[in-house]
Amino acid sequence: MSPAFASNVPAVAALDWGTTRLRAWLIDGGGKVLAERRGDDGLITAREKGFANVLEGHLAAMGAPEALPVIICGMAGSRQGWLEAPYVSVPSPLGAILGGAARVPDQKRDIRIVPGLAQRLADAPDVMRGEETQLAGAGLPARGRELVCMPGTHSKWVLVEDGAVAGFGTWPTGELFSVFAAHSILRHSLGEHPSPVAPDNPFFRRWCETALGEGGDVTSRLFAIRAAGLLQDLKADDAAACLSGLLIGGEIASARRRHGACAISVVLVASGALAVLYQTALGLAGLGVRTVDADEAVRAGLIEAARENGMIAGSGAAI
Repeated sequence: MSPAFASNVPAVAALDWGTTRLRAWLIDGGGKVLAERRGDDGLITAREKGFANVLEGHLAAMGAPEALPVIICGMAGSRQGWLEAPYVSVPSPLGAILGGAARVPDQKRDIRIVPGLAQRLADAPDVMRGEETQLAGAGLPARGRELVCMPGTHSKWVLVEDGAVAGFGTWPTGELFSVFAAHSILRHSLGEHPSPVAPDNPFFRRWCETALGEGGDVTSRLFAIRAAGLLQDLKADDAAACLSGLLIGGEIASARRRHGACAISVVLVASGALAVLYQTALGLAGLGVRTVDADEAVRAGLIEAARENGMIAGSGAAI
C-alpha cells in the first residue's frame, strides 16, 4: 500500500445490494476492508423502509463518517430499485462499465450505482446486474479469451475477450430448482424442506452425468425422479440430489454447446456449497476449472469501481 494512503481510515463504503440481501464494507484508500455488515434488507425490504434509511443505518453501525462516498452494485440499480442505472450494451470493456456508475441525486453523500449489462441481440436478449462487478474483480487477464461461469438463481455464462464482455447468457437453474421443488409434482418426492445437496452424493453425480451425456435434454428426465420415488423408494434427500444434478448438468451441457471451442476451461466465480457442486459438475463434464471466490470478486470489483469513478486513488484492488 502506498504511503499516501491513510491506513485504517475509511475512504469509501462499498455495497452489493441484491433483491433479498445486502453486504456492505468500509474500505480504506489502499483497498483494505475495515468493517463489514450483512443483512436481509435487500431491495424488497428497502423499498418499504427507504433505500437511504437502510443505507444510513448500516453505515452508522460501521462508524462511517458522514461525508463518506458510497459505491453500490446489484439490484439497487434496477428499475424497481433506488435509481435505475442505465444498462451498458455489450460488447464493452469492464473498465468502461464500472466507470459509468450513476449518481443518486439529492443526497448529502456521493452515492453511485454501477450499471448492469444489456445484450441487445434480436434472438438472444439478456441482462445482468451485479455480476458485471464480480467479473471486474475476478482477476481475468487483460488479453485473451475467458469463459466465465457465475452460478446462482440465474446463472450467467460470460465470454470475456481482451478485458471486454463480448456476450453472455442466462440459465435460471437455481430458480428452476426452487419452482420444481415447491410447485410441481416433484414436491411430493423432495418434501417440504430439501436438504442441501452434497457433491459426493452418487445420485447427484449420476444424474449430472446423464444430463451431460444427453446434451442438456432435462425435461424428458424430470418425471423420472417422481417415478423413482414410487417404484424404487428414492428418498427425499436423494431426489433433491437427482434434481440438482440434472439441472446443473443440463446448464453446463447447454452452455458448452453454445460456446463450442471456447468451452475447454472455465473460470468459476462462486462461493460456498454452490461452488463445490459446480466444481464437481464441471469436472464431470471434462472441463478445466479455475475457481474465484464470488464474495472476494464482488468486493474487489466494487473497489475498482470506486477507483474508476475517482472516489479513491490508485490501482490494483486488494482482496
